[in-house]
Amino acid sequence: MSSIEIKKSYEEINDRIKKGKAVVVTAEEMPEIVKTEGVKKAFEKVDVVTTGTFGVMCSSGAFLNFGHTKPKIRASKVWLNDVEAYGGIAAVDCYLGATQVKDDDPLNMVHPGSFSYGGGHVIEDLIAGRHVKLKAKSYGTDCYPLKEFEKTITINDLRNALLYNPRNAYQNYNVAINLSKKMKYTYMGILKPDMGNITYSSAGQLSPLLNDPYYWTIGTGTKIFLGGAAGAVTWHGTQHSPDSMRDENGMVREGAGTIAVCGDMKEMNTEFIRGASLTGYGTSLMVGIGIPIPILNEDLAFFTGLSDRDIKAQLIDYGIDYPEGNPVSLKEVTYAELKSGYVEFRGRSIPSSPLSSYPKARKIANVLREWIENGFTVGVPQLQAPTIPYMKK
Repeated sequence: MSSIEIKKSYEEINDRIKKGKAVVVTAEEMPEIVKTEGVKKAFEKVDVVTTGTFGVMCSSGAFLNFGHTKPKIRASKVWLNDVEAYGGIAAVDCYLGATQVKDDDPLNMVHPGSFSYGGGHVIEDLIAGRHVKLKAKSYGTDCYPLKEFEKTITINDLRNALLYNPRNAYQNYNVAINLSKKMKYTYMGILKPDMGNITYSSAGQLSPLLNDPYYWTIGTGTKIFLGGAAGAVTWHGTQHSPDSMRDENGMVREGAGTIAVCGDMKEMNTEFIRGASLTGYGTSLMVGIGIPIPILNEDLAFFTGLSDRDIKAQLIDYGIDYPEGNPVSLKEVTYAELKSGYVEFRGRSIPSSPLSSYPKARKIANVLREWIENGFTVGVPQLQAPTIPYMKK
């Protein structure tokens, strides 16, 4: 935190939360406060800004422990509802990835595949309390002699069920278009040929890491909303890239930071965790995340006060350039433009649509505000995410 001046401490803000005196607003409300009252007064007035995002986050999964069997088994292969989980961890631990598809899925043999069921759907089924078929196989050992095990379970039969996502809450991301002459089925959705549509996946002004672009308050130990329950940031996520392009304010203009997160699936609910099927691409998991941003100084008041018209992203061709590994920016667009429903590009007004849910992101930010107003304190990061020096304008 040495790169910024701290004017309020975590201790002061948490003391106000415990006394029921903290002023908490959402990142959707903060821009108007900053606009009407200025950065300085907004900093003095507001203690915490809550954020939210709900969208497809492929780098997600769950560590599951199904408990020892009689006789005991060292499960080297594990399946849940015929979706394989990685068993090379310990006797009865496995990791279920959100993008793993069911064993008998035809994939893209008949293109585009529907990918109707995979790891993300198993995670949703478990959180919903539905019955799931567990199957395990082993080569057998003296201490773990059982070679096969099958049982129908619910999440309550699991000793542990931890959602652990190595890369979530991407700080900004590409905006997708298709310049080719063929329909493209991508993780950014279905893209029509000849610039028929534009897709994006971010809550913009509500998105957690866009409200703290230098990760001053986000690091290992930060308390968060995860899937409807309290969770935590465990590390910076894979592909974390803080040195990405930034604008004159210091706001990132493309994919940059990411976080790894963890929480107890037994406390979550399926309003904020849903399995996803992406036509022609695969399965995934829709994850709801909210992070409280303590307003420690005027710089954080400034960043949380930026709105969709101040946050930009890059338009990328997913028809030819991206799959060939040569993505270049075709245009810089603001989230205000994207959310208007149309983007002007090459003399055409092209319809734009989100893959993430802004109404759900708004609900997450409001639920998190209610938590804080009822005593949910702000976590102090023990290790900061890697960043770059902040050059105040």
